[in-house]
Amino acid sequence: MSAISFRAPEAPTATTGRRTADRSARQWHRLVDGLLAVFVLAMLTLMHVMIEREVIPYHLLFLGLTLVYGFRVWPLGQTLAVTFLVTLTTGWILVVHQLADGTSRAEWAEIPLMPLLFLAMVWHARRRKAAQMQVELMSEERLAVFEREREFFREASHAMRTPVTIALGHLELLEVADTPESAEDYGIVVRQMDRLSALSTRLLALAKLDSGRALRYLELDLGQFLDAIGRNWRESADRDWVIERPPGTYLVEADGAWLELALDALIENAVHFTAPGERIRLSCEQTGAGYVISVADAGPGIRAVDLPHVFERFWHRRPPAKVPMGSGLGLAMAQATVQAHGGRITAGKAPEGGALFQVFLPAATDLRAAAG
Repeated sequence: MSAISFRAPEAPTATTGRRTADRSARQWHRLVDGLLAVFVLAMLTLMHVMIEREVIPYHLLFLGLTLVYGFRVWPLGQTLAVTFLVTLTTGWILVVHQLADGTSRAEWAEIPLMPLLFLAMVWHARRRKAAQMQVELMSEERLAVFEREREFFREASHAMRTPVTIALGHLELLEVADTPESAEDYGIVVRQMDRLSALSTRLLALAKLDSGRALRYLELDLGQFLDAIGRNWRESADRDWVIERPPGTYLVEADGAWLELALDALIENAVHFTAPGERIRLSCEQTGAGYVISVADAGPGIRAVDLPHVFERFWHRRPPAKVPMGSGLGLAMAQATVQAHGGRITAGKAPEGGALFQVFLPAATDLRAAAG
């Protein structure tokens, strides 16, 4: 039952970072190309002076070209031009030397063979680069879709919040007639406005969590935290509230406002699916290297076929008769909040017969010794 304020996201810096990376990459490529040119000229010089042993620098030259091309893919036209010039130059040196000394002509077979091996590497490297570009393009498209969706959530939430707030303010000022029909209509309008208000708040929350912006992690005692939430709900909902908190100090590093928003969504779900007087149990206990907060109710429970879907956005169970439908975002927002805290959330069957939601949170490692 807390409100969370939102600010407009800061101006993106991805474009600037990408330009800097591209500039660094171009500088690196120029350095590699320059070193390779020096290496090729050195090997050609060695071929020219190492008579009867010119095949050694010859093989090293093509090996160097092949290795570098595996990491540095040049444009196809430049690649073919370099291959042709290197083949022509090295082939001319081999032929001239072996004609002059009268040695075997067997190495002449390597004049077309080595360029063909290099071009095979060119083909594989270009295929790999094309596949990598396709993957990057798909990744950018998915990121763009995600950004558009997040921006839509944020703008839609702001667009809904203002008229809903104004409408609720005017409704509170209206004098309702003393007829049962008018009172019922008034109650329906207020409930639907409250539902729209909750929807806009949770849309904004999901948009902020999706953006990956950091939460404010502070020391939090889960026992005291759960007591405070239980007192708030005990005063607002007529249920058989049970708060189970073993003695001790349970310290976590969490954003209290966000964690309260998540637990409120779980408790609100329990209230929706229980009748006045039915039990809702809130508990906290230590488990392994962390703690678990449980929200259990005595309602109808969750069908096994529905369990895989309870945390999906805009999916919700149908509440009992005469109970307003939820927003379909509460459980999704709770899951996103818990995951942002490095924890996890599960849904199952409670001992009371209804639904059981359990929030697992890691302990504050640097505070655990002091807490013990």
